[in-house]
Amino acid sequence: MPLEKLKWIYLVILSLVWGSSFILIKKGLVGLSALEVGSFRIIFAAVFLLLIGFKSMLNIRKRQWKWVLISGILGNFFPVYLFSFAETEIDSAIASILNAATPLMTLIFGALFFKAAFNQNKILGVVVGLLGTAGLILSGASINPDQNYLYSLLVIVAASCYAMNVNILKNHMSDISPLAIAAGSFGVLLLPGLLILYYSGFFERELSNDVLQQSIGYVAVLGVIGTGVAMIIFNKLVQISDPVFTTSVTYTIPVVALGWGILDGEVFSVWQLFSAFVILIGVFIVNRSKKVFSKFRKQAT
Repeated sequence: MPLEKLKWIYLVILSLVWGSSFILIKKGLVGLSALEVGSFRIIFAAVFLLLIGFKSMLNIRKRQWKWVLISGILGNFFPVYLFSFAETEIDSAIASILNAATPLMTLIFGALFFKAAFNQNKILGVVVGLLGTAGLILSGASINPDQNYLYSLLVIVAASCYAMNVNILKNHMSDISPLAIAAGSFGVLLLPGLLILYYSGFFERELSNDVLQQSIGYVAVLGVIGTGVAMIIFNKLVQISDPVFTTSVTYTIPVVALGWGILDGEVFSVWQLFSAFVILIGVFIVNRSKKVFSKFRKQAT
């Protein structure tokens, strides 16, 4: 299949899988703490990936393990805990929309640290996207005064981690197989995940509790499908497309997440939806070529 078509198929699959991840985190938090949700997500993903990808890890050269470790920390370790803590205070759909800041952060970090092109249209897109993000946080705080929207900043930090990771994947790990990257990244995170779960006090709880077991079930699906399988597809997408296109999946994720949020009884204001639309406009501007916008401006004048 042509790579141009294949990358769109990967984008759709990731949108559906990761769009459902936010509601799974929310359901996991019903019976588990944020530390427990993050740890179980890492553990389930690591076990799954090691089972299917251990042999592929043997092809990772010694000098490449540095990047595998950095990718694991930035692309997985910090984000899984940051999202878990964020959703203790803000709705799952709102978290997914804020995650749409990832392409904008990818563009910024790409220009600052990886010599990526940065023209005036992309600057405009970044500004528009960040304005939409600020509007979403402020409007959400007004409609949900019982939620602490300072936790929204945790999602922005997670998006920044994703942004750095995708640039690292593209610039330093393009010659490693997607399965090897995923298995290696989570392989190095398995022990830290187990240690955090142990010190979280999980094993001192009543493990026969039905709510607890159900929450673990949700996180198991999240870890295996929403993290393990999705990371393999994501790493492949990075290798066949550019970083900004790859991270634009975060703009289609909210469509799925909003649907789950509405079904779960989450409430949204007109201003929140408007702010989300502004973010999408920012992405659209970032992803359009300078030639397209130049032509548009000429027609307008």
